[in-house]
Amino acid sequence: MPEKVLMTSEDIRRALARIAHEIIEKNKGAKDVVLVGMWTRGVPLAKRLVEIIQSFEGSCTPLGSLDIVAYRDDISSLETKPTSQNTDIPTDITDKQVILVDDVLYTGRSIRAAMDALMDLGRPRSIQLAVLIDRGHRELPIRADYVGKNMPSSRDEEIQVQLEEVDGIDVVAIASLAKG
Repeated sequence: MPEKVLMTSEDIRRALARIAHEIIEKNKGAKDVVLVGMWTRGVPLAKRLVEIIQSFEGSCTPLGSLDIVAYRDDISSLETKPTSQNTDIPTDITDKQVILVDDVLYTGRSIRAAMDALMDLGRPRSIQLAVLIDRGHRELPIRADYVGKNMPSSRDEEIQVQLEEVDGIDVVAIASLAKG
């Protein structure tokens, strides 16, 4: 059960608008930028970012989705095995500025898996990372280029991102994990 709401729907909207502006500024526009969302909640976040960028730039920014299941290093230790989704990147990412989008940055292991998956698809000029929440506790030397909210948390807490497209509501909350 959520203990505390960290971001409301309006907070999420504002954070994504800011991230979209930062992406445009850092990349001097949207030319050669490709946004790639990681399943599950990174995909709708990437779609929202593309819509915002297009409203600013007036041009179509390619949007892709990435399945990292085959690249994860923790499959054997998971109680519930993740289901595979489709990787769909509609353009060649070689020599492009790829913006990888996810909901929560935690240990960095999912991002490492995503970078491996992207490198199998082409050789981007750069891979940048946009996340809605950075909660700390990195196990790998990975940092986000664009962050909606930094939310230091304890390892016995869970950040719960819910998005309208997946969950029927936009909210980010933090909850204590049940001890047992």
